[in-house]
Amino acid sequence: MRIGLVAPPWLPVPPTGYGGTEAVIDPLATGLQARGHEVVLFTTGDSTCPVPRAWVREHSAPERMGESVVEVHHLLHAYERLRDVDIIHDHTTLGPVIALGRSRCPVVTTNHGPFIDELGDIYRHVAELGAVVAISHDHASRASFPVAAVIHHGVRPEAFPVGTGSGGHLLFLGRFSRDKGAREAALIAHAARVPLIMAAKKRDQAEIDYFEKEVAPLLDDQVRYVGEIGMSEKLDLLGSARALLNPIRWPEPFGLAMVEALACGTPVLTLRSGAAPEIVRDGVTGFLCDSDEDLVTAIGRIDQLDRAACRRSVETYFCSDRMVEQYLRLYQDVVARVA
Repeated sequence: MRIGLVAPPWLPVPPTGYGGTEAVIDPLATGLQARGHEVVLFTTGDSTCPVPRAWVREHSAPERMGESVVEVHHLLHAYERLRDVDIIHDHTTLGPVIALGRSRCPVVTTNHGPFIDELGDIYRHVAELGAVVAISHDHASRASFPVAAVIHHGVRPEAFPVGTGSGGHLLFLGRFSRDKGAREAALIAHAARVPLIMAAKKRDQAEIDYFEKEVAPLLDDQVRYVGEIGMSEKLDLLGSARALLNPIRWPEPFGLAMVEALACGTPVLTLRSGAAPEIVRDGVTGFLCDSDEDLVTAIGRIDQLDRAACRRSVETYFCSDRMVEQYLRLYQDVVARVA
């Protein structure tokens, strides 16, 4: 099968720092190619994913993230370049709309964001002509239309060394956004009197303002910020962490950081929200809590969790092999329907 993958123009594939969508596209592309399929990834020129790639932008544009003119320009060229493939799998926001008028082949689109407001209405229209994928069952339940499939993200387990948690710290990993719970993570660590390392993105002005007003005043010898980190540093911090502290403030559609932590054998402490109950097995690979106070208590129970069970949960389910196979079955079904 000839498969075209469309990545957003904001970050390279794989990302050099923060980037959930791009971190998922990379093992998907290589996994499809490893199974003998002809893959073309439309991305940016600074991407290094080892499959045939095409682009119109030489460099990714994180500083212009969300600008419609950048995304439309990228997508017009993407659909022109991929006009002869058997199926296109689009991971952008505006791509499905471009597809309605330009694509000569079936289009599968994965929504990496919430099915709310204008975005939900866009995907509702797209679903009439293409296949829309949700990334968790909770995510799918929030759509106003039937999604074509629920496919959880996966990672390559071999890319994540298993750690011992010997660093003694908790880790907050992500970006400085109010809905990620960075401030709450610092407050929880202080309440539990445990060290916390915060490795998070703060590039746009909203992230910078939130960090400076809400998080920076809480930093001290116990709660440290180490900046936005690359993959090697992330693996070191995850493997040496006692647990990932993830006090998410909204029903997140997935939460790749939780799977990356589990792959390193690191338990996850999180709130019972969004996709978290689909990723974390309460009392086995982490604790699902109902409040920040419960998270403080859960920190004292980390040693009850089995790091080997965390790793097994990724090897047996949250691996890229399972993700690739599920997408392949969906591609085949969609192509067969339009044949």
